[in-house]
Order: sequence, then C-alpha cells, then structure tokens
Amino acid sequence: MKLLKQLCEIHAPSGNEVLMKEFLLKYIAKEKKNWKTKPAIIHGDEFQDNIILKFGKPRTAIFAHMDSIGFTVRYFNQLLPIGSPDAEMGTKLVGEDSLGPIECELEFDKENHAFYKFGRQIDRGTELTYKVNFRAGKEYIQSAYLDNRLGVYNALKVAETLKDGVIVFSTWEEHGGGSVPYLAKYIYEQWSVKQALISDITWVSDGVDHGKGVAISMRDRNIPRRNFVNRIIEIAKKRKVDFQLEVEGMGSSDGRELQVSPYPFDWCFVGAPQHNPHTPDERVHVRDIKSMIDLYSWLMKDL
Repeated sequence: MKLLKQLCEIHAPSGNEVLMKEFLLKYIAKEKKNWKTKPAIIHGDEFQDNIILKFGKPRTAIFAHMDSIGFTVRYFNQLLPIGSPDAEMGTKLVGEDSLGPIECELEFDKENHAFYKFGRQIDRGTELTYKVNFRAGKEYIQSAYLDNRLGVYNALKVAETLKDGVIVFSTWEEHGGGSVPYLAKYIYEQWSVKQALISDITWVSDGVDHGKGVAISMRDRNIPRRNFVNRIIEIAKKRKVDFQLEVEGMGSSDGRELQVSPYPFDWCFVGAPQHNPHTPDERVHVRDIKSMIDLYSWLMKDL
C-alpha cells in the first residue's frame, strides 16, 4: 500500500491539484514500461490540471477525480470549506503559505463557523487539508483522503494490465465539478468513447457493508441508464467478483456531469464503501479494494 499512502499524503484540494498531476505524470513515466500496453499521455494547458491516458482502441473510460476536500483561509482566522469536510474541533490541518509550512488546529464558534488556531495569521487564500495519519492493517486501511486517492490507486492498478481503454484523472469533483464536460467532449470526439466507469469511493450504509465486495451503484441523486448498469452486474456475476448493489437518493459524482453533458454517455459508479466519509479517518476494507480492482479489470475487457 506504499503507493496509496503516497497518494493520500499529496496536497491537492479542489482547484489546486497541480501537485497530484505532477506526481502522476512522474509515476506514469516511470512505470509505463512495465504495463501491458504503453498509453498515450495527454495533458497540457488545454486540459488544465487533468490527465488522459489512452490505451489501444478504447471503448470504455475510467474517471477518477484527483482532488480532495479541505478549507480555504478567509479573513481574521476564518475558514471556508472546500467541498464538504466533516471534522471535529481540534483536527490537525496542514498547508503552506509565503512564510512557510503550517500545522494548525480546527476550531468552531457557537454558530459552527470554522476557524484555525495558529501562532500567526495565515495568508488569505491558503488551502488547508487534513494532516494524514495512514494506517494499513490486515483487514482495513484507514486514512484521510481515501476519497478519492483510492479511486486513483484503482485506476493505476488497472492500467498495469489494460489493453484497450481510457483513464481520465479529473479535477474539482468535490467542489461542484467543471472539468468532466470538456474531458468527455474530447474522448467522445477523438475515439467515440461513450461508456464510463466512475472510480470513486462510496459510503457504508444500512444496505452496504464492509468486506462484502465493491459497490455497484444503481442510483444516487442521479440515475444512470439501467441497461448499462445491468450489463455491469452480469459481468460481475459471470466473473465471480464479490459485489454489493447500492441504491441511494443522495450523493453525486463525476457521473452527473456525464449525464448532463451533450454527449450520449452511459456511466456507472463502481467503488469500495467506506466509513467516516470526508473525515480524517476514512476506513475501507482490504477485501473491497481487491474486488474493486478485479471488477474494473474485467469490465474494461468485457464492456
């Protein structure tokens, strides 16, 4: 889990994913010689901080967002949320401004407004993220930012044996999205790819539990096309991969942006469930990580 630990520790809140982009480009450049198929690596100013990997003759794309939740420093020790962090008073936050590295504490007032506690004022606009305490056990991985560094990790593991497909590392997902529409436009117009898997992390709930396999989401706040979801379920059964069916009425992902785009994308959220979402102590079962990687590998061959 060394790679997953490295991914979790990278500072990449929504809107400032450049360090994650740089890490991934270096990792891919180093590792691609060991992959079954060497991908075309597509990035640059026209793609902002996003990365597209194109393998062979693609039919299906994996979307994995690189960004995390966190906080932005406002005025007078005030903090604004990036996405929807869910942390307790006293949580350690880290970052860096013009005066150097920062490690401070999260505080709340009576109206539940967030503030930082630090020995000096922090430059306004500085992003603060959770201090990562990565713990790898025999059954569970626990850390801040498994959402969605585990989704990125899954995509990189699938890349090792991928023959035909596209992997998209996207940005801004935790704070409203915005990159997926033009990324979808590119992969549809370049290669006619119109099937997508959302490599992201979902929740443990009353119907989805740890250790019972990757969750195939039949719906969240958005509803994917049932025919496509059924094909995914049939492949999971055929390939004997442990999975759970998720049915929720809230929550969203990069799948929403595909659904409202002007391109005819079929999409499905397929991801391991976690406890303690958006906290410094997200927890995922090792078996669910394995079944996620296994199912994605089969889906990229069979869809």
